[in-house]
Amino acid sequence: MKSLKKQRRIQVILVAFVALILSTALIGYAMRDGINFFRAPSQVIAEPPAPTEVFRIGGLVEEGTLKRGEGETVRFSVTDGGASVPVVYTGVLPDLFSENEGMVGTGSYVNGVFEATEILAKHDETYMPKEVIDALKEQGVYQEPEDG
Repeated sequence: MKSLKKQRRIQVILVAFVALILSTALIGYAMRDGINFFRAPSQVIAEPPAPTEVFRIGGLVEEGTLKRGEGETVRFSVTDGGASVPVVYTGVLPDLFSENEGMVGTGSYVNGVFEATEILAKHDETYMPKEVIDALKEQGVYQEPEDG
């Protein structure tokens, strides 16, 4: 009788272990497209990602590079002070989007141009995403905002 209980306990543990592995694999498979890594322009230039990889890029919109094309297509460069990456975006830009301001874009790097599918701009005078601040500090460009 004890042998039957022991065997049943081992079977339950094995089934639970297999279920845990299967559920972890399914979650990882489902999230593969939802995970976007952040890269600074210097990192993109140093190690260009594959054209199929979707990632986020952030920095400052380089002054003098904002050009509006036909329709809703916009071209500009994003910089972290060490490198600049040209960006093309088709869509409506956020109201607070402007030159020399922080931005984060999601998209792919194809033929030397970041093709953005989404652009986010800072939402007030002092906010900038942590990743952008870290990238700018690394290049020695970031200046702490003055309290006023």
